[in-house]
Amino acid sequence: MAKKQRTREAAARRRREQQGRVDWQHHLHRRRPLLLQPRDERCVSCTTFNILAPIYKRMDSENCRESQHRAYWFSRNEKIIDRLLADYSSIICLQEVWLGNDELVDMYEKRLGDANYSLLKLARTNNRGDGLLTAVHKSYFHVLNYRELLFNDFGDRVAQLLHVESAMPFWQNRSSSCVQQQSLIVNTHLLFPHDHSLSIVRLKQVYKILQYIEAYQEEHKLGPMPIILCGDWNGSKRGQVYKFLRSQGFVSSYDTAHQYSDSEEDAHKWVSHRNHRGNICGVDFIWLLNPNKSRKPLKSSWNEAVFGIIKYLLLQVASLSEENAFALLKADSRDDHITYSSFCQALCQLGMIHPDRLNSEEIEDLWSEADRDRNGVVDYKEFQQCIWSPTCCSQEEEDDTEIDISDGSLVRLEANDEAFGFTVKEAVLFPPEVEKGMYTYSLEQADPGAVFKKMLVGQYPDA
Repeated sequence: MAKKQRTREAAARRRREQQGRVDWQHHLHRRRPLLLQPRDERCVSCTTFNILAPIYKRMDSENCRESQHRAYWFSRNEKIIDRLLADYSSIICLQEVWLGNDELVDMYEKRLGDANYSLLKLARTNNRGDGLLTAVHKSYFHVLNYRELLFNDFGDRVAQLLHVESAMPFWQNRSSSCVQQQSLIVNTHLLFPHDHSLSIVRLKQVYKILQYIEAYQEEHKLGPMPIILCGDWNGSKRGQVYKFLRSQGFVSSYDTAHQYSDSEEDAHKWVSHRNHRGNICGVDFIWLLNPNKSRKPLKSSWNEAVFGIIKYLLLQVASLSEENAFALLKADSRDDHITYSSFCQALCQLGMIHPDRLNSEEIEDLWSEADRDRNGVVDYKEFQQCIWSPTCCSQEEEDDTEIDISDGSLVRLEANDEAFGFTVKEAVLFPPEVEKGMYTYSLEQADPGAVFKKMLVGQYPDA
C-alpha cells in the first residue's frame, strides 16, 4: 500500500513539474509555505516546520517520551513527510529533527531524496540529539554554497546558511539579459527564554546570524540579494528580536500579507505555538529582506535592542520607576550621573554580563552609544534618550510598539541591475482558528504546540 502511494506521489510530482506550477488547494500541517512567483509564473516555495523531536514529545506521563515508542514516532514522521511531499515545497526548513536516530534520518533522506531534494543536516552542539534539516528541490534551486553557524552558547543552538541560485534563468526589463536569481536562506531554532535574563541570549543569536551573513557577503563579494530567514524563533512580535529584525528592514511574511502593523492592536491577531507552559503565542516566522530595503547599521540596531531589554528588566522585572532606575545605574556616584563602573555593576546585577550575553567590547559599545557628548559620564538626559526613551527602541520586552526606522541613520542598499526581490502577496495559517488568535489542535501528525503553517506569494523582480 505504501509503495503504491509513493508511486502515485511521484506521478503527481512529475505532472506538476511539467506544468511548471504548484497546486495549493490542500493544506500542509503547521506552516504553509512561502510562495514566490516570478514573472513567468513559475512558482517557488518555502516551508518552515518545527516537527518536535520524539526525545522531547511528552506522552501520557511527564517521564514518558515518544522516543521510547517506535511505532508512535515512526508513524508520526511518516505522516509529516507525506504532507511535505504532497505540498511540494521548493525549500523545506525543519527544526527539532531527531538527528540522533539513524532510522528517522534515513527515512527523511530516502523519501525526500527520491523526490529530488538535496538535504543538508546540522545537529545541535554537545550531542543534544536534535537539529536542523533543510531540503532544496533541485528543479527550483541549485545550492552554490553551504555554511554552518554554531552559536556555542548556553542553548547549544545552531543555524544553517544556504546560498542558492534559481535553476531557471529569468529575463529582465532593464538589460534584456537572462540571469539566474541568487538568494540567501537561513534555517534556525532559537533558544527558549526560560527566564528573563535569557532574552539577551536569543537576541545575540540573531545578531550573530546577521553578522555572519554580512561577513559571508563581504567574503564572496556578493551584491545585494534577497535574504529569507526561516524557523522557530521562540519569541513573539512583542519582544526585542522582532523589533531588532524590523529595524534591519526584514518583514514578517504573514503580517505583511495581512497588512498587520507592529502596533499593540495587532499583537495577538495570530498564534502559532503552545509551549510546554501552556502559553499560546506566535513565534514561527518567515522573514524577508529585499535587496533594495533601507536599514540601520547593524551595530546601531543591536545597541538599541539591548537598551530595550535593559529597560524591560528595570521596569517590568525589577519594578523600578524611571527615577529609581537611574539611581540604580548611577549606584554610589556622588554626582548626578552614571559612570562606566556603575553601569557595568548594574548590568551585572541584571544578569547581562556573561560570555553568552554581553562581553566587554559590547558593553563598551553600549556605553559609547549612551555617552552622547563623550564626556565620560551619562547624565539624566542621556539616560532618558538612550535607555528610557521609546524613540530609542527601548520598549519593554513584552510591548509591541511600532518601531520608527525612518531616521537619517538608515543605510540604503541599492539593488543593481541583476538584483531581484520578492513581493509578499498571501499568507495563511492552519487551522483557521489560529488566524484569529485562538489555539486549536486536531491533527495527529505534530505535537499540540505545532499547528501553524504559513504561505507567501510573491513576484520577482520586485517592483
